[in-house]
Amino acid sequence: MFITGYAVMAGAAERLVLGYDSFGNICGRKNTPVKGAPLSGQDMTNKKYVFFLNSCSLEMQSLKISSVSLCVSSCPQEQLNSLEDLQSFARNNGSCLCVYNLNVSSYTLNPKAAELCPTLPVPPSKSFPLFNRCVPQNPECYSKYASVLISMVNEMDVFHRILSGILAGRDTVIGMSFLALAFSFMLVLAFRFIRTLLVHTLIALVVFGLLFVSGVLWWLYYDYRNDPSTELETEKENVKFLLGYAVFSTIVTVVLLSLMFVLRKRLQFTVQLFRIVGKIIGRIPFLLFQPLWTFLILIVFWLFWVAVLLSLGTAGTAQTTSGGQVEYRALSGISYLAWYHFIGLIWTSEFILACQRMTIAGAVVTCYFNRNKNNPPPHPVLSSIAVLFCYHLGTAVKGSFLIAILRIPRIVLLYLYNILKQKESACAKCLFKCCFCSFWCQESCLRYFNQHAYTTTAINGTDFCTSAKEAVFILAKNSAKLASISCFGDFILFLGKVFVVCFTVFGGLMAFNYHRELQAWVVPLLLVGFFAYLMSHSFLSVFEVTADAMFLCFAIDMETNDGSEEKPYFMDQELLTFVSQSNKLTEGQEHRSTRPFQDNEDGTELQPVV
Repeated sequence: MFITGYAVMAGAAERLVLGYDSFGNICGRKNTPVKGAPLSGQDMTNKKYVFFLNSCSLEMQSLKISSVSLCVSSCPQEQLNSLEDLQSFARNNGSCLCVYNLNVSSYTLNPKAAELCPTLPVPPSKSFPLFNRCVPQNPECYSKYASVLISMVNEMDVFHRILSGILAGRDTVIGMSFLALAFSFMLVLAFRFIRTLLVHTLIALVVFGLLFVSGVLWWLYYDYRNDPSTELETEKENVKFLLGYAVFSTIVTVVLLSLMFVLRKRLQFTVQLFRIVGKIIGRIPFLLFQPLWTFLILIVFWLFWVAVLLSLGTAGTAQTTSGGQVEYRALSGISYLAWYHFIGLIWTSEFILACQRMTIAGAVVTCYFNRNKNNPPPHPVLSSIAVLFCYHLGTAVKGSFLIAILRIPRIVLLYLYNILKQKESACAKCLFKCCFCSFWCQESCLRYFNQHAYTTTAINGTDFCTSAKEAVFILAKNSAKLASISCFGDFILFLGKVFVVCFTVFGGLMAFNYHRELQAWVVPLLLVGFFAYLMSHSFLSVFEVTADAMFLCFAIDMETNDGSEEKPYFMDQELLTFVSQSNKLTEGQEHRSTRPFQDNEDGTELQPVV
């Protein structure tokens, strides 16, 4: 909260894109006065463009352009040769090109007008689409102006260039997020009524999406690399990131295609699995709407997070200089707060998703351990939410914190890898890749065990550590059987997430490719992919969590009951037959009393909380 308040008070994110004049006013908005600057605090709502008084002779001094800049409502599209022309332009277009305290009627009368007005002649100019600057169209002036602007952008640190790209592409990021929402919701409905043909169609679309996105990335990389106009540092960074994206996308495509080929014979098994999961969801139809609330909460949090990040990036103090002008001095240590803020993004996003997983697991557990399958408990989702907020928020916090802790070394390794690439150390790069894969595997395993810990918490009402211990104990005894059951189902769900990410990233690629100038758009594109994956993960996790919770309940049911009249199973016949077939248990009905899972060694019976 301290960082949020500090960032909002000390930052002004609009300065990154909207631009500001020499007197502390941000163009395109209403401003507050700056002490010691009499021309500050003006209403610039209708004055959206930055105009330099001597645009043909700009110079750079300490990342600052040594020219007085003003906020104007329009740029002069014809050359202005005299003060009379400036006066006529101001009266006809309502755009004053002289300093604010000089009245339009005094342009030709005030002896200081030559100092307070632009250098004559004023070249024709057009508004630049990204930074809202009036760019001169005269070839000589444009050459000088462009060289100074390129120098300014190239000397900006990466953090501020990334923030500029995010703010400039914010509409596209938001639009692609809603596109990912639409794709995710369509897949949820599709998986609810899944059939064999639908699985084949999904696989075909994923293959097409992977190949198409990889091809587009490689095409864009060669197009950017061979573009002779690539001068800006942001454009060079685009080329580097595109190469990385293309290589990563190609590797993922090859791996997934190989896995699809190996697992192609288990399609019918997957259809049967999702039919059983769909039957459970049919008893709790409101589970399908749970991701909508999660999506809305995530959107609000992400917008809040980006707003704070942009405020951090522009945090600085306004200092008055000679002549009543204002300069903004960046505060030291901001980049460290940005990293802390990024960790908060990971932890809070994982916490929100953990709450959804616990809600779904609690509802599934309540329905599974209900004897009368034709009369499910009333409002299981609302009951699960109430139990979560009253008793188990700490469990969600701990589980999401562990995920965030494992991700921090991966972020550090990525930073070190960028340094090693410059030094071209082959051994260090190899070591990095091994460590990175190790952390990724650990995170995947932790997610798997976290989910079962959440389910055990929903069953027993115990804390996170106790539930994790019980879950590990159960999974250790039945890992081979449970893994063989849910492995391919999880893979199909993962393909669904890849489908959403592929087509959302493709839409982002097409949108960002139309705005190449001065944009570090590869980072906003990465955010598009990240948000698309989180959204698809949030929606499709309904089936994933339902299946995982169902199989853990099945394992506990088999350990605590034997199918006799005294201790009958909670499961139905269809689930038992499915698990038996999937594990090649062909003993038949007479062997149902035989324990297919190992006996509980300590004799402890886990009682369901109904």
